[in-house]
Amino acid sequence: MPPITCHILDTTLGQPAANVECDIRVLKDTFQHFATARTNSDGRVAEWVPAASDGHLLKSVGFENNQWTSLASGVYQIRFHTKNYFLERDGKTFFPFIDITFEVPNPPDNHYHVPLLLSNYGYSTYRGS
Repeated sequence: MPPITCHILDTTLGQPAANVECDIRVLKDTFQHFATARTNSDGRVAEWVPAASDGHLLKSVGFENNQWTSLASGVYQIRFHTKNYFLERDGKTFFPFIDITFEVPNPPDNHYHVPLLLSNYGYSTYRGS
């Protein structure tokens, strides 16, 4: 399991939001995108795929051999690409994407879980377990 996970629940349908593209970034001078994922049928990100070709950036956030094995402190941001999810269901949305920004302290805990409760016109989040 990666050190940062997320889970999306579609509150309008009362079910997980599957196949939502998610990007994760870390704040250096600006936000640097370093991995991508899609939610599975349970609405969860099971694995992040490295997107950065900058090996130094990947190593700085804890990637080794294309696996996210440890976590560095810092400010992270997950972008949930919600527009396509709703368009595939013939729905509209007010939020084409949702950015959730959070800080991992030093020293970091072993795991951070970011749930997203989502509807066409609103969302809520919290630090999960």
